[in-house]
Amino acid sequence: MSRSLRSVDLVRIPKRKRHIRKILIVCEGEKTEPAYFKKFPEKPEVFDALDVKGIGNNTIFVVNKAIELRDKAEKDGEPYIETWAVFDKDDFPQENFEKAIKLAAENRINCAYSIECFELWYLLHFNYYDTGMHRNNYFEKLSQLLKQPYTKNSDNMYNLLKDKINIAIKNARKLYLKQYTQPLSEQNPVTLVFELVEKLKG
Repeated sequence: MSRSLRSVDLVRIPKRKRHIRKILIVCEGEKTEPAYFKKFPEKPEVFDALDVKGIGNNTIFVVNKAIELRDKAEKDGEPYIETWAVFDKDDFPQENFEKAIKLAAENRINCAYSIECFELWYLLHFNYYDTGMHRNNYFEKLSQLLKQPYTKNSDNMYNLLKDKINIAIKNARKLYLKQYTQPLSEQNPVTLVFELVEKLKG
């Protein structure tokens, strides 16, 4: 073999740095939703890390913050593979709730909204519910089903419910398919959290 060929064989091609696949989740609540999502384990085949933010503000603000953080990451050369906004209807004006969903769709932000509140997702781990109720009733029912007082900012809900997660996804999807043809103002109850959770489960 000639010297020139041996030289070619010895040339080292530098390895390309693997891009870290991160998912951004911007939550309306400061503690409840972030505490839940932060407990999801990494799934190398889907994502390497979660960036979960608890904003503590209204629906439109949450979506705008998701857009801002997503765009900044792209500008810095560290883009997220997906961006999600997690928020509830709660007592926010219906007009603002619908504006937030429209704003998200226009800016490629995924929505995991709940009507009336995030705790509906927890309840669906136990039973199928399709009757609207006030969020205080969600808390009472959760306390009964958990056989312990439910506290809104608990950091242990993922561990308490993870064995029932497939039941929750099934119930939430069934509920969504029942409700989605109705105007948003008539969809109580409904939650799209199952779509985000399916992504995180891989």
